Amino acid sequence: MKWLAIDLDTPAVLIDYETLSKNIDNMSLFSKQYEVALRPHIKTHKMIEIAQWQIRKGAVGITAAKLGEAEIMAQKGINNILIAYPIVGEGKLQRLKKLKETAQISTVVDGLEQAEALSRFGKEHDLQFDVLLEIDTGLKRCGVPPGEAALQLYKRVTTLPRVHIKGIMTHAGHAYGASSPTEVIEIAQQEGYSMVETAVLFQEHGISLQEVSVGATPTVRISGTIPGVSEIRPGNYVFNDMTQVRLGVASHMDCALRVAARIVGHPAADRFIIDAGAKSLALDQGAHGTAGVSGYGYIVGHPELTITRLSEEHGIVQIAEWSSLKVGDIIEIIPNHSCPVVNLTDEVYLIKDSIIAETWKVDARGRTS
Repeated sequence: MKWLAIDLDTPAVLIDYETLSKNIDNMSLFSKQYEVALRPHIKTHKMIEIAQWQIRKGAVGITAAKLGEAEIMAQKGINNILIAYPIVGEGKLQRLKKLKETAQISTVVDGLEQAEALSRFGKEHDLQFDVLLEIDTGLKRCGVPPGEAALQLYKRVTTLPRVHIKGIMTHAGHAYGASSPTEVIEIAQQEGYSMVETAVLFQEHGISLQEVSVGATPTVRISGTIPGVSEIRPGNYVFNDMTQVRLGVASHMDCALRVAARIVGHPAADRFIIDAGAKSLALDQGAHGTAGVSGYGYIVGHPELTITRLSEEHGIVQIAEWSSLKVGDIIEIIPNHSCPVVNLTDEVYLIKDSIIAETWKVDARGRTS
């Protein structure tokens, strides 16, 4: 990425327009090629400009992690949203009720208690809730096991008034812990086939599912090709990051998001200090136990440098050998995990034709509830 250092007040989060555009286009083309609906997860970018861009390129709607993200997107005109998180508690249900006034909303359940609460609230307020059953295909986070356990939960939930099960969904986030591209492929195949086999079991019992939805950027180009999968929900693909590079899913050139940081100190021959610390780069070294992570981001064009430690405002950079850089120079960092980096900044700078073309607000920053 090329940018004018004179225009930057570091640390700054930059997005390369051409790379972002290519990433969005490629996933849109993939979804059309395999005839699967694209419902991208916006927790990566949290920006209305990118969500609207994804819709223009054919996405059927978006996925949000939390009610707060969905509320922001609905306020900005996005009207088809899956909240891929169980909605529990009276306050949350009241917010969901209000949100349903302006957008088509689906949510998820993986247990009877969640569905019963939705049913009670629905009866009290004359509401119908569309839900997907969340299936655990290996992450061991949320989700009912695939197969018979999912079928039995479906049968129990369908006895409840005001709750309509549209389909099943999963997130193969454990692919981030894969030790090789081969293992990523194996996890992706397990994700897709577990979901399709569960859908077939439902069909054998006379149950037709509207949606069979898979997610995760590392696995989606495998699981999304399996016949019977109807929807994909990747998120990180818009930016990519060093986690995707290490998993073999992307290259450095595919990483649209960078952090610009300035060298502010050279206190020892083998150490630089930069002005991007944990408040800019995050302490996340990769989601769900990413294998092979070293340091806190990749410094582009300088393999002799490694970000070994972060304080809140300081980054400590180890110099493996002599470096031509000096105090005052700006370096470009591809973060390990782009999602938390976006959530740590109020705005990002869109770089187009080597200049700052636009400044975008991170609309859903900090929407953790």
